[in-house]
Amino acid sequence: MTVAAILLPFDRQAMAMKLLLTTLHAKYAHSSLALPSLAAHCQSLPEVSISIREWTVHDPREYLLRLIMAEQADLVAFSCYIWNIEQTLKIASDIKKLAPKTVIVLGGPEVSFGIFDCMQLHHSIDYIIKGEGEVPFRALLSELIQPDSSGRSERLARIDNLFYRDEGDITSGPVNGSYVELDTLPSPFAAGLVDMAKPLTYYETSRGCPFSCAFCLSSVEESVRSFSMERIEQDLLLLMQLEVPQIKLVDRTFNYDARRANQIWNFILQHNRTSRFHFEIAADLLTDDNMELLCCVPDNCFHFEIGVQSTSAATLERVGRRADLSRIFAAVARLKKETKIEIHLDLVAGLPGEDYSGFLDSLQMVAQARPDMLQVEPLKVLKGAPMRTIAAREQYLFSDAPPYTILGNPWLDFTDICRIETIGRLLDLIAKNGHFKATFRTVEYHLRFAHILDQMARQVGNDNLSSLSSRRVFELVARLAGPLLPAEQQPLLCDALFYDYCHMEMPMMGKLPAFVADRQQHCSWPGRTELPNEVLVPDGSRVKSFRYTFATDFREGTARSGPTTVTFAYISLAGKGLRIVVR
Repeated sequence: MTVAAILLPFDRQAMAMKLLLTTLHAKYAHSSLALPSLAAHCQSLPEVSISIREWTVHDPREYLLRLIMAEQADLVAFSCYIWNIEQTLKIASDIKKLAPKTVIVLGGPEVSFGIFDCMQLHHSIDYIIKGEGEVPFRALLSELIQPDSSGRSERLARIDNLFYRDEGDITSGPVNGSYVELDTLPSPFAAGLVDMAKPLTYYETSRGCPFSCAFCLSSVEESVRSFSMERIEQDLLLLMQLEVPQIKLVDRTFNYDARRANQIWNFILQHNRTSRFHFEIAADLLTDDNMELLCCVPDNCFHFEIGVQSTSAATLERVGRRADLSRIFAAVARLKKETKIEIHLDLVAGLPGEDYSGFLDSLQMVAQARPDMLQVEPLKVLKGAPMRTIAAREQYLFSDAPPYTILGNPWLDFTDICRIETIGRLLDLIAKNGHFKATFRTVEYHLRFAHILDQMARQVGNDNLSSLSSRRVFELVARLAGPLLPAEQQPLLCDALFYDYCHMEMPMMGKLPAFVADRQQHCSWPGRTELPNEVLVPDGSRVKSFRYTFATDFREGTARSGPTTVTFAYISLAGKGLRIVVR
């Protein structure tokens, strides 16, 4: 296909070139920031009509194809990531077969590397934009809407980071690391282009990262750039006034500048009503001034994600990660003690020099910090990341298909990787079901947390851990944790599990979890009038309660031993979720 055939797909008599920006998310709750940013930067172009459509990878391909074709777009641009690239390429191929003149443009991190190979293998792709997309994408559209195609190839060759087909060959404009001045980009929020109906809204105050971790694509960027404080405050104020439920800041290291971080945090605290904020931070960069301000953050307002990755200083050094581990854990301890901020700690398994025993040491050390959430994932050897060079040198095995998960290295074999994946899945299930606080306090009296997870993962083997109800998760933990304790401790373990279960949902008469099914005589389902007087019940709410006599008092902050009767009040109010009061 010639350049002219590709570049003139639409009818010049039509009022506007119809442009569809789309992507496939991993989950429905996710929303796109890239697509509205592109649209905001291009919406002032004449003769261009822009639509944004977002779907998920779980939608059937035939269904997605039908919806895309119904748009009758002249150009379809896909935002590509490791979770959607395979589905995206299949859909693009089908579009081209049905509408050969439709222009297909790809952008995003997953197509910013290995571009020539991608275009050679997938002939449906007309253009790929490498890296930051707003400026080259607008330049491409400006060229496509011009009626005169003479000299077009030469003009395309001047667009930075644009790859395209030229009379059957694949070529590009200048490939460089030039970046746009961020404040020149219009706000997609002020333009009303962001889908606010989603439960999660992404926002960025900066681009780039001050660190150069080999396993992260942010390491290829040379510097950190920030929007102006005026622009950040305008956007945040709009989001807070709209009472967006959750705002996730995608800055790779939000607090790279401690003073700047304090300015933004202080602005949020002054103006926020109901929104909840998620930040990725480097704990070792927190200052005393940061800590003083963070002590003022109200409950259920801030969530900090902190990437520890490994507690081996030698391993971190081998991947170029600059981190002061002692400062990290000291900062986490202060955050836990002095603030109401929810703490999420991450580990990456499979980094150079860390074997399975070393991974368990990292897991144990991070668990001892008592984060609200602990996440473990095997290393992904991403295209374009320096980790690919390390992987080749150290003879790593990893999948050729996205997400390029490690299969083995000199320190971990495939069995180790599978066990680590199982530990990660168990941690997810535990976190989603109330963290099993009483259960793990009981078991940890005998065993280290990391050893518990290791032994549980060994018992799981190849069992499928997906699509489990809360009751099934608790029954799974009972089955896995039971063999780890002496026989005389089994009844106490069952009681601890049931206490945690009652913290998640109300036990149903005749449908108790298997590990307490024979203890019906300890249960009672009193009515609303029997609730303790101190339980405040909002008007219009529905209330149910449950009472159980436990072998000991599992409530946090108590030291009473011996049989204890506890009442759980389950209070639900439309739109407010379930509130559980324990007395």
